[in-house]
Amino acid sequence: MITSADYPSAVSDGPNRSGVSWAAIFAGAAGAAALTLILIVAGAGLGFAATSPWASEGASAKTLGVSSILWLLVTAILASGLGGYLAGRLRVKWANLHGDEVYFRDTAHGFLSWAVATLVTTAMIVGTAGNIAGAGAQAGASVASGAASMVGSAAGGAAANANGGNPMDYFTDTLFRSNGPASVSDDAANGVAGRIFSKALSGDGTLNADDRTYLAQLVAQRTRLSQPEAEARVDQVYAQVRKSVDDAKLAAQQAADAAAKAAAWASLWTFITLLCGAFAASLAALFGGRQRDQARWVEDRHATQTTTVPVR
Repeated sequence: MITSADYPSAVSDGPNRSGVSWAAIFAGAAGAAALTLILIVAGAGLGFAATSPWASEGASAKTLGVSSILWLLVTAILASGLGGYLAGRLRVKWANLHGDEVYFRDTAHGFLSWAVATLVTTAMIVGTAGNIAGAGAQAGASVASGAASMVGSAAGGAAANANGGNPMDYFTDTLFRSNGPASVSDDAANGVAGRIFSKALSGDGTLNADDRTYLAQLVAQRTRLSQPEAEARVDQVYAQVRKSVDDAKLAAQQAADAAAKAAAWASLWTFITLLCGAFAASLAALFGGRQRDQARWVEDRHATQTTTVPVR
């Protein structure tokens, strides 16, 4: 247990004096934030050095993920430990104070230095990450837009209707539909086929019998196939379109599930890292406070007048 040191009464803490040494806390927080920045920059450099644009070279995604977690844990422990030690070592000496209270104040100083350093570091990281995330979101939106266009083309116009196409076009086509399809241009025929596929995909996924027959007649007219052959082609192509849309939906669901799991694990490991940092800071502050309490006042024999100076 830490015992009260025999200090002159002039430096003894009064009963109403604050037990918080903010100067020591901010000094420890500054040291912790600086070391955190240094270690994060070093970790980023090592991470970039370990990656490669070639699939057969460089570390795998799993290896990089585990390495990042371990590096963040080490960074939190070292930086928080340094900040807590500085806060405990540089605090004001509490003379004539019970040992249990000294333990508590040392631990509180370490925790407060960790809290201040965490808030400052988080503010800097969030500001930088916000800019990076904004650029990444724009790039991801461009990629998603391109993928949606490809799926829409495969679906025969389904994406076009979802993105602003007139949903009444299908019913307009049906209104003027005759027993046999009239001779139309390629663009008009493609538009009719796309709207029929889009209507089927937006519902239960089943192609209406009348639509199937009419589309087969349109195909037979333009390809010189027989009606049964045209119907078989319609079934084959629609099956391919439906499979493409189902695959796209499945890929989107898998990506969303993977993103949710990644976010959950990131939150969990962030909590563990912060908890380890708080513990390391409190423990290091306790150690620094014990070393600070071991300092003794000695008499300067070479001074003209007898004075006392602290040994730090």
